[in-house]
Amino acid sequence: MPQGSVLELILFLIFINDLDSTLINSILKFADDTKLFGRVNTYADRQVLQRDLHCLIQWSEKWHMPHAQGSVLELILFLIFINDLDSTLINSIFKFADDTKLFGRVNTYADRQVLQRDLHCLIQWSEKWHMPFNMAKCIIVHFGSSNKEFEYYMDNQKLAAVKEVKDLGITITGTLKPGTQCQQEYAKASTAPGLIARSISYKSPEVLLKLYKTLVRPHVEYCVSAWSPYYVKDKALMERIQHRFTRMVPGLKSLPYEERLDRLGLWTLQERRNRADLLQVFKLYKGRSTTSFSNFFTTSTVTNTRGHTAKINKPRCHLELRRSFFSYRVIDTWNKRCISTSVLCHFGPYPLRSFYYQGPKWMSSSVLF
Repeated sequence: MPQGSVLELILFLIFINDLDSTLINSILKFADDTKLFGRVNTYADRQVLQRDLHCLIQWSEKWHMPHAQGSVLELILFLIFINDLDSTLINSIFKFADDTKLFGRVNTYADRQVLQRDLHCLIQWSEKWHMPFNMAKCIIVHFGSSNKEFEYYMDNQKLAAVKEVKDLGITITGTLKPGTQCQQEYAKASTAPGLIARSISYKSPEVLLKLYKTLVRPHVEYCVSAWSPYYVKDKALMERIQHRFTRMVPGLKSLPYEERLDRLGLWTLQERRNRADLLQVFKLYKGRSTTSFSNFFTTSTVTNTRGHTAKINKPRCHLELRRSFFSYRVIDTWNKRCISTSVLCHFGPYPLRSFYYQGPKWMSSSVLF
Protein backbone atom coordinates (compact mmCIF):
# COMPACT_ATOMS: atom_id res chain seq x y z
CA MET A 1 0.00 0.00 0.00
CA PRO A 2 1.27 3.57 -0.61
CA GLN A 3 3.01 5.31 2.24
CA GLY A 4 0.77 7.82 3.99
CA SER A 5 -2.49 6.22 2.88
CA VAL A 6 -5.68 6.14 4.98
CA LEU A 7 -5.28 2.39 5.51
CA GLU A 8 -1.82 2.91 6.97
CA LEU A 9 -3.24 5.47 9.43
CA ILE A 10 -6.04 3.10 10.45
CA LEU A 11 -3.56 0.28 11.06
CA PHE A 12 -1.43 2.62 13.16
CA LEU A 13 -4.41 3.68 15.30
CA ILE A 14 -5.34 0.04 15.85
CA PHE A 15 -1.73 -0.70 16.76
CA ILE A 16 -1.63 1.93 19.54
CA ASN A 17 -5.15 1.19 20.77
CA ASP A 18 -3.91 -0.64 23.89
CA LEU A 19 -1.35 2.06 24.78
CA ASP A 20 -3.41 3.19 27.80
CA SER A 21 -4.54 -0.25 28.95
CA THR A 22 -2.24 -0.23 32.00
CA LEU A 23 -2.40 3.48 32.86
CA ILE A 24 -4.12 5.10 35.84
CA ASN A 25 -4.04 8.74 34.69
CA SER A 26 -5.76 10.03 31.56
CA ILE A 27 -4.18 10.05 28.13
CA LEU A 28 -4.93 11.75 24.81
CA LYS A 29 -3.88 10.14 21.54
CA PHE A 30 -3.90 12.10 18.29
CA ALA A 31 -2.11 10.52 15.33
CA ASP A 32 1.48 10.01 16.54
CA ASP A 33 1.18 12.47 19.46
CA THR A 34 0.54 11.24 22.97
CA LYS A 35 -0.33 13.41 25.96
CA LEU A 36 -0.43 12.04 29.50
CA PHE A 37 -1.92 14.24 32.18
CA GLY A 38 -3.08 14.05 35.77
CA ARG A 39 -3.46 16.09 38.95
CA VAL A 40 -0.32 16.03 41.12
CA ASN A 41 -0.88 17.47 44.60
CA THR A 42 1.12 15.06 46.73
CA TYR A 43 4.19 12.88 46.41
CA ALA A 44 1.89 9.85 46.04
CA ASP A 45 0.28 11.49 42.98
CA ARG A 46 3.75 12.07 41.58
CA GLN A 47 4.56 8.39 42.05
CA VAL A 48 1.41 7.40 40.16
CA LEU A 49 2.31 9.67 37.25
CA GLN A 50 5.86 8.32 37.27
CA ARG A 51 4.49 4.78 37.19
CA ASP A 52 2.35 5.62 34.13
CA LEU A 53 5.38 7.07 32.33
CA HIS A 54 7.27 3.88 33.10
CA CYS A 55 4.41 1.86 31.59
CA LEU A 56 4.58 3.95 28.41
CA ILE A 57 8.29 3.26 28.12
CA GLN A 58 7.71 -0.47 28.63
CA TRP A 59 5.01 -0.47 25.93
CA SER A 60 7.27 1.36 23.46
CA GLU A 61 10.14 -1.05 24.11
CA LYS A 62 7.84 -4.06 23.79
CA TRP A 63 6.56 -2.97 20.38
CA HIS A 64 9.85 -1.36 19.24
CA MET A 65 8.41 2.18 19.09
CA PRO A 66 10.79 4.38 21.10
CA HIS A 67 9.70 7.98 21.74
CA ALA A 68 11.38 10.59 19.58
CA GLN A 69 14.21 12.69 20.97
CA GLY A 70 12.97 16.11 22.04
CA SER A 71 9.36 14.96 22.51
CA VAL A 72 7.02 16.24 25.20
CA LEU A 73 7.34 12.93 27.02
CA GLU A 74 11.08 13.43 27.35
CA LEU A 75 10.54 16.91 28.84
CA ILE A 76 7.97 15.59 31.34
CA LEU A 77 10.35 12.83 32.37
CA PHE A 78 13.11 15.38 32.96
CA LEU A 79 10.89 17.67 35.05
CA ILE A 80 9.71 14.77 37.20
CA PHE A 81 13.27 13.54 37.49
CA ILE A 82 14.53 16.80 39.02
CA ASN A 83 11.39 17.47 41.06
CA ASP A 84 13.01 16.46 44.37
CA LEU A 85 16.26 18.35 43.75
CA ASP A 86 15.54 20.83 46.56
CA SER A 87 14.00 18.37 49.03
CA THR A 88 17.02 18.48 51.37
CA LEU A 89 18.01 22.15 50.97
CA ILE A 90 17.66 24.90 53.55
CA ASN A 91 18.14 27.92 51.31
CA SER A 92 15.89 28.79 48.37
CA ILE A 93 16.37 27.51 44.85
CA PHE A 94 15.12 28.41 41.38
CA LYS A 95 14.79 25.75 38.68
CA PHE A 96 14.27 26.75 35.05
CA ALA A 97 14.74 24.04 32.44
CA ASP A 98 18.29 22.74 33.04
CA ASP A 99 19.45 25.82 35.01
CA THR A 100 19.56 25.80 38.80
CA LYS A 101 20.06 28.87 41.01
CA LEU A 102 20.74 28.52 44.73
CA PHE A 103 20.63 31.70 46.79
CA GLY A 104 20.54 32.80 50.41
CA ARG A 105 21.45 35.61 52.81
CA VAL A 106 25.01 35.24 54.13
CA ASN A 107 25.97 37.63 56.93
CA THR A 108 28.10 35.37 59.12
CA TYR A 109 30.37 32.36 58.73
CA ALA A 110 27.53 30.16 60.01
CA ASP A 111 25.36 31.35 57.11
CA ARG A 112 28.22 30.49 54.78
CA GLN A 113 28.32 26.97 56.20
CA VAL A 114 24.61 26.51 55.60
CA LEU A 115 24.98 27.56 51.96
CA GLN A 116 28.01 25.31 51.54
CA ARG A 117 26.02 22.42 53.02
CA ASP A 118 23.29 22.98 50.40
CA LEU A 119 25.90 22.87 47.63
CA HIS A 120 27.12 19.57 49.02
CA CYS A 121 23.54 18.23 48.99
CA LEU A 122 23.23 19.17 45.32
CA ILE A 123 26.39 17.23 44.54
CA GLN A 124 25.10 14.21 46.46
CA TRP A 125 21.82 14.32 44.52
CA SER A 126 23.65 14.53 41.18
CA GLU A 127 25.87 11.58 42.05
CA LYS A 128 22.92 9.52 43.25
CA TRP A 129 20.96 10.01 40.05
CA HIS A 130 23.99 10.09 37.71
CA MET A 131 23.31 13.63 36.50
CA PRO A 132 26.55 15.55 37.18
CA PHE A 133 26.70 19.33 37.14
CA ASN A 134 28.80 21.06 34.51
CA MET A 135 31.41 22.52 36.85
CA ALA A 136 32.77 24.82 34.14
CA LYS A 137 29.43 26.69 34.15
CA CYS A 138 28.94 26.76 37.92
CA ILE A 139 29.66 30.28 39.19
CA ILE A 140 28.85 32.47 42.17
CA VAL A 141 27.82 36.13 42.34
CA HIS A 142 28.20 38.18 45.54
CA PHE A 143 25.62 40.94 46.08
CA GLY A 144 25.96 43.87 48.44
CA SER A 145 28.75 46.30 49.27
CA SER A 146 29.28 44.73 52.72
CA ASN A 147 29.38 41.18 51.40
CA LYS A 148 32.27 39.22 52.92
CA GLU A 149 32.62 37.19 49.70
CA PHE A 150 33.24 33.78 51.19
CA GLU A 151 34.61 31.02 49.02
CA TYR A 152 32.44 28.06 48.08
CA TYR A 153 33.20 24.63 46.70
CA MET A 154 31.36 21.99 44.68
CA ASP A 155 32.82 18.53 44.29
CA ASN A 156 36.10 19.77 45.82
CA GLN A 157 36.37 22.47 43.17
CA LYS A 158 36.35 26.16 44.04
CA LEU A 159 33.53 28.07 42.40
CA ALA A 160 34.58 31.02 40.29
CA ALA A 161 33.27 34.39 41.53
CA VAL A 162 32.10 36.77 38.80
CA LYS A 163 30.95 40.38 38.90
CA GLU A 164 28.08 39.97 36.45
CA VAL A 165 26.00 37.18 34.95
CA LYS A 166 23.39 37.05 32.19
CA ASP A 167 20.17 35.29 33.09
CA LEU A 168 17.15 35.04 30.76
CA GLY A 169 18.44 37.93 28.66
CA ILE A 170 19.15 40.32 31.56
CA THR A 171 22.65 41.10 32.80
CA ILE A 172 22.77 41.15 36.59
CA THR A 173 25.78 42.71 38.32
CA GLY A 174 26.97 42.41 41.89
CA THR A 175 26.04 46.05 42.50
CA LEU A 176 22.51 45.51 41.10
CA LYS A 177 22.86 48.65 38.98
CA PRO A 178 21.32 48.58 35.48
CA GLY A 179 24.12 50.46 33.70
CA THR A 180 25.57 47.38 32.00
CA GLN A 181 22.15 46.18 30.87
CA CYS A 182 21.34 49.63 29.45
CA GLN A 183 24.56 49.71 27.44
CA GLN A 184 23.94 46.24 26.02
CA GLU A 185 20.34 46.99 25.06
CA TYR A 186 21.40 50.29 23.50
CA ALA A 187 24.04 48.50 21.42
CA LYS A 188 21.49 45.97 20.15
CA ALA A 189 18.67 48.45 19.52
CA SER A 190 20.84 51.10 17.84
CA THR A 191 21.70 48.78 14.93
CA ALA A 192 18.08 48.44 13.82
CA PRO A 193 17.47 52.10 12.79
CA GLY A 194 20.50 51.99 10.50
CA LEU A 195 19.23 48.75 8.96
CA ILE A 196 15.81 50.34 8.37
CA ALA A 197 17.34 53.47 6.82
CA ARG A 198 19.48 51.42 4.40
CA SER A 199 16.92 48.84 3.33
CA ILE A 200 13.61 50.76 3.24
CA SER A 201 13.06 53.23 0.41
CA TYR A 202 9.42 54.12 1.11
CA LYS A 203 9.79 55.94 4.44
CA SER A 204 6.25 56.92 5.28
CA PRO A 205 5.45 57.51 8.98
CA GLU A 206 3.11 54.53 9.06
CA VAL A 207 5.72 52.11 7.69
CA LEU A 208 8.53 53.45 9.88
CA LEU A 209 6.37 53.30 13.01
CA LYS A 210 5.52 49.64 12.42
CA LEU A 211 9.17 48.80 11.85
CA TYR A 212 10.20 50.74 14.94
CA LYS A 213 7.67 48.99 17.17
CA THR A 214 8.65 45.61 15.76
CA LEU A 215 12.45 45.79 15.44
CA VAL A 216 13.66 48.50 17.79
CA ARG A 217 11.45 49.11 20.80
CA PRO A 218 11.22 45.47 22.01
CA HIS A 219 14.96 45.60 22.77
CA VAL A 220 14.61 48.49 25.22
CA GLU A 221 11.40 47.20 26.84
CA TYR A 222 12.19 43.53 27.42
CA CYS A 223 11.55 42.85 31.15
CA VAL A 224 12.10 46.56 31.73
CA SER A 225 10.47 46.46 35.18
CA ALA A 226 13.43 44.37 36.36
CA TRP A 227 16.17 46.72 35.12
CA SER A 228 14.53 50.14 34.71
CA PRO A 229 17.31 52.78 34.66
CA TYR A 230 17.33 55.47 37.33
CA TYR A 231 20.56 57.35 36.62
CA VAL A 232 20.16 60.38 34.35
CA LYS A 233 22.93 59.16 32.04
CA ASP A 234 21.25 55.77 31.59
CA LYS A 235 17.86 57.34 30.92
CA ALA A 236 19.39 59.67 28.34
CA LEU A 237 21.22 56.76 26.72
CA MET A 238 18.00 54.79 26.25
CA GLU A 239 16.10 57.85 25.02
CA ARG A 240 18.70 58.44 22.30
CA ILE A 241 17.38 55.40 20.45
CA GLN A 242 13.92 56.86 20.02
CA HIS A 243 15.39 60.30 19.43
CA ARG A 244 17.37 58.93 16.49
CA PHE A 245 14.38 57.12 15.02
CA THR A 246 12.07 60.15 15.06
CA ARG A 247 14.66 62.11 13.06
CA MET A 248 14.44 59.48 10.31
CA VAL A 249 10.81 60.36 9.55
CA PRO A 250 10.62 62.73 6.55
CA GLY A 251 9.61 66.25 7.49
CA LEU A 252 10.26 65.89 11.24
CA LYS A 253 14.05 66.14 11.42
CA SER A 254 14.15 69.85 12.23
CA LEU A 255 11.39 69.75 14.87
CA PRO A 256 12.01 69.49 18.64
CA TYR A 257 11.93 66.00 20.12
CA GLU A 258 8.68 66.52 22.05
CA GLU A 259 6.88 67.77 18.96
CA ARG A 260 8.13 64.83 16.90
CA LEU A 261 6.73 62.45 19.50
CA ASP A 262 3.40 64.27 19.52
CA ARG A 263 3.04 64.06 15.74
CA LEU A 264 3.92 60.36 15.68
CA GLY A 265 1.71 59.53 18.66
CA LEU A 266 4.59 58.18 20.75
CA TRP A 267 5.47 58.48 24.42
CA THR A 268 8.93 58.94 25.82
CA LEU A 269 10.54 55.71 26.94
CA GLN A 270 10.45 56.93 30.54
CA GLU A 271 6.67 57.31 30.32
CA ARG A 272 6.37 53.80 28.88
CA ARG A 273 8.49 52.42 31.70
CA ASN A 274 6.17 54.06 34.23
CA ARG A 275 3.22 52.53 32.45
CA ALA A 276 4.88 49.10 32.43
CA ASP A 277 5.45 49.34 36.20
CA LEU A 278 1.81 50.20 36.83
CA LEU A 279 0.60 47.38 34.61
CA GLN A 280 2.84 44.94 36.46
CA VAL A 281 1.51 46.09 39.83
CA PHE A 282 -2.04 45.75 38.54
CA LYS A 283 -1.42 42.18 37.39
CA LEU A 284 0.11 41.31 40.74
CA TYR A 285 -2.78 42.90 42.60
CA LYS A 286 -5.41 41.03 40.58
CA GLY A 287 -3.57 37.72 40.79
CA ARG A 288 -2.84 37.60 37.06
CA SER A 289 0.84 36.85 37.60
CA THR A 290 2.61 33.73 38.83
CA THR A 291 4.31 35.85 41.50
CA SER A 292 2.32 36.73 44.58
CA PHE A 293 1.46 40.36 45.34
CA SER A 294 2.63 39.85 48.94
CA ASN A 295 6.16 39.06 47.75
CA PHE A 296 6.61 42.71 46.76
CA PHE A 297 4.01 44.84 48.52
CA THR A 298 1.84 45.21 51.61
CA THR A 299 -1.61 46.75 51.25
CA SER A 300 -2.07 49.87 53.35
CA THR A 301 -4.49 49.58 56.28
CA VAL A 302 -5.24 53.31 56.31
CA THR A 303 -8.69 53.89 54.83
CA ASN A 304 -9.53 57.44 55.93
CA THR A 305 -7.45 59.21 53.26
CA ARG A 306 -8.41 60.25 49.77
CA GLY A 307 -7.79 58.03 46.76
CA HIS A 308 -8.52 54.44 45.86
CA THR A 309 -8.75 51.52 48.28
CA ALA A 310 -5.77 49.59 46.89
CA LYS A 311 -3.02 51.80 48.23
CA ILE A 312 0.31 50.16 49.06
CA ASN A 313 2.14 50.65 52.32
CA LYS A 314 5.43 52.48 51.77
CA PRO A 315 8.30 51.20 53.97
CA ARG A 316 11.25 53.26 55.09
CA CYS A 317 14.28 53.18 52.85
CA HIS A 318 17.72 54.80 53.18
CA LEU A 319 19.71 53.54 50.19
CA GLU A 320 19.33 55.15 46.78
CA LEU A 321 19.69 51.73 45.18
CA ARG A 322 16.79 50.35 47.22
CA ARG A 323 14.58 53.31 46.33
CA SER A 324 15.12 52.46 42.66
CA PHE A 325 13.87 48.88 42.93
CA PHE A 326 10.53 48.04 41.35
CA SER A 327 8.99 47.18 44.70
CA TYR A 328 9.66 50.71 45.98
CA ARG A 329 9.79 53.15 43.07
CA VAL A 330 6.28 52.33 41.87
CA ILE A 331 4.52 52.87 45.21
CA ASP A 332 4.10 56.66 44.99
CA THR A 333 2.95 56.47 41.38
CA TRP A 334 0.45 53.73 42.17
CA ASN A 335 -0.95 55.43 45.27
CA LYS A 336 -1.48 58.74 43.46
CA ARG A 337 -3.37 57.25 40.55
CA CYS A 338 -7.09 57.94 40.52
CA ILE A 339 -8.13 54.38 39.71
CA SER A 340 -11.76 53.77 40.56
CA THR A 341 -12.73 51.23 43.19
CA SER A 342 -15.08 49.48 40.77
CA VAL A 343 -12.24 48.80 38.34
CA LEU A 344 -9.94 47.46 41.05
CA CYS A 345 -12.47 45.31 42.86
CA HIS A 346 -14.80 44.19 40.08
CA PHE A 347 -12.47 43.92 37.11
CA GLY A 348 -13.71 41.31 34.67
CA PRO A 349 -11.82 38.71 32.63
CA TYR A 350 -10.41 41.29 30.21
CA PRO A 351 -6.80 42.44 30.56
CA LEU A 352 -5.87 46.01 31.35
CA ARG A 353 -5.26 47.59 27.97
CA SER A 354 -3.70 50.97 28.54
CA PHE A 355 -2.94 53.94 30.73
CA TYR A 356 -3.40 57.27 29.02
CA TYR A 357 -0.86 59.98 29.77
CA GLN A 358 -1.36 63.65 29.02
CA GLY A 359 1.17 66.23 30.08
CA PRO A 360 3.06 65.84 33.34
CA LYS A 361 0.21 64.16 35.25
CA TRP A 362 -1.76 60.97 34.84
CA MET A 363 -5.41 61.62 34.10
CA SER A 364 -8.14 60.42 36.42
CA SER A 365 -9.89 58.59 33.57
CA SER A 366 -6.79 56.60 32.76
CA VAL A 367 -8.02 52.99 32.92
CA LEU A 368 -9.36 51.40 29.75
CA PHE A 369 -10.40 47.80 29.18
